[in-house]
Amino acid sequence: MTLPKDSVSERLVAAFSGMPPNLPGAVASMCDAVLMDVAGLCVAARNSDYLQAALRASAEPGACTLIGHAGGFNVATAALCNGTAAHGEDYDDTFEGGPVHAGAVIISALLAAGEQHNLPGSDVARGVAVGCEVMCRLCLVAPKRVHKAGFHPTAVFGALGAAAGVASALRLDDAQWVNALGIAGSMASGIIEYLAEGAWTKRMHAGWAAQAGYRAARMAQAGFTGPRTLFDGEHGFFHAFANSDGCDFTAMLDGVGRQWLSADIAFKAYACGTMAHPYIDCARKLVAEGVHPGDVAAIECSTAEGIVHRLWEPLAAKQNPPNGYAAKFSIPYAIAVGMLRDDAGLIDYEEAVVHDPAVRALAGKVSYVIDPDNPYPSRFTGHVRVTLKSGVVREASQDHFRGGRDEPMSAEALEAKFIANCIYGGWEAARARSALAVLRALRAAPRVDLGMLRG
Repeated sequence: MTLPKDSVSERLVAAFSGMPPNLPGAVASMCDAVLMDVAGLCVAARNSDYLQAALRASAEPGACTLIGHAGGFNVATAALCNGTAAHGEDYDDTFEGGPVHAGAVIISALLAAGEQHNLPGSDVARGVAVGCEVMCRLCLVAPKRVHKAGFHPTAVFGALGAAAGVASALRLDDAQWVNALGIAGSMASGIIEYLAEGAWTKRMHAGWAAQAGYRAARMAQAGFTGPRTLFDGEHGFFHAFANSDGCDFTAMLDGVGRQWLSADIAFKAYACGTMAHPYIDCARKLVAEGVHPGDVAAIECSTAEGIVHRLWEPLAAKQNPPNGYAAKFSIPYAIAVGMLRDDAGLIDYEEAVVHDPAVRALAGKVSYVIDPDNPYPSRFTGHVRVTLKSGVVREASQDHFRGGRDEPMSAEALEAKFIANCIYGGWEAARARSALAVLRALRAAPRVDLGMLRG
C-alpha cells in the first residue's frame, strides 16, 4: 500500500492548530454546559458502589481533584474516576449522529491536565472544544459499524478525543499532535459485552479513555512516536474497530476547525440509554392523554434496526433486566417506568424500582417491529402503539431527541439538573450553588483550581 503524503491525522491536526485563538460563542457555551453537567454527575455518583471500587483500586495521591471527594489525586486516578462517575449513570451528554458521550471523557481528561500543569481556564476550554469536536467528527466515518463490531464508540473514540484535547491544551506542535493520535489509537479499548448482564465495564470506559488520551499526549510531548496513518493505513483505526476498509473521511474533515458539530451536543433528561428517551416521552404523553397503565394489553414500538442489539434484544432479558444498570439499556423497561412513574431519573433505576412487579409486568407487554426507514443515527426517534384491553389503540410518536438540536435543554433546566444531581449525591443546595459559581468562572480563570469541588 502506498502511504499518503498528507495523512488524515495530519490534515485533522493542521485544521485545529490553524483555528482562531478564540472559541465561537456557541462552542464556548457548550464547553460551559458540558462542564456543569459532568461535574453534577460526578457528585451524584460519588458514593456509588462502582465508583468506590474504582477508587479503591486506583487511588494515588497528587494535585488533581476527584469531584466530591476530599484530598488530591494523581492524573490517572482523577481522569479514570471522574470519567467513571460522570458516565456511570448514563445520564451524561450525547451527540446525535453517534451516539457518543464526549463530556465524561473530555472534561475528565482536561480537568486533570489543567490541574496537573497549572493551565489557564482558556487553554482547558480550548482543549474541551477540540476533544469534543474530534469525538463527534469520528462518528461520521463509519456510522453504526463500531457498535456492530462489538465496541463502544465512546470508549474507542474517546481515547483519540482526549489525546487531541490534551494536545491542544498543552500546545503541542503539529508533529506531536499527530503522534498523540497515533499513540492513542493503540490505547483505545472498550467492548459492549456489558449488555449481557449489566456488568459495570461501560461505566469505566469514559474514564479509561480520559486517562489513555492524557497519557498519549504526554508521551508524544516527550518524543514518543505513533503512526501518522492511524486512519488511512492498511491496519488503521476503522479497520480494527469497525471492520471497515477504504473509509471516506470527507465528512469528518469537511469544515473542521471552522464548523463545530459539538456546538449541538445534546443533554439528557433521563438517566438511561440515549435512544430510549423519545420512547419515554411517548409513554408519558399517552398517560397524560388518559391511557391508564392498568388498562394496557400490549405495547408495540417501531424502532431502528441499528439499536435492536443493544436496547431490544434478547427481548425477554430486556423485559426483565437483572439489575438497575442493565435496565438503563432496555427500552421495554424505560417505557414501563415512563408510564408508571412519569419519569426515568436516577431514582427510577434503583434496584427496588427495577424489581417492582408492576414495572416488570408492564415491561413484559412491550415488543417491537423494525422500521427500515428509521433515520437513526442521524436522528433519534420514538414510536409507541398501545392496545388497551378494550381493544382501543392509542399511539404516540416523536421525531427528535428532547434535549438535542431540535429541542435544546434550556440553561435553567441544565442548572436545575446540576443542583438535583448534587443533592442526590449528598450535597446541600447551597453547596451546589457555590460549586456552580466556580464552574462558571473556570473558563476565565488564570489557572484551574477545583478545590471548592472537593470533599
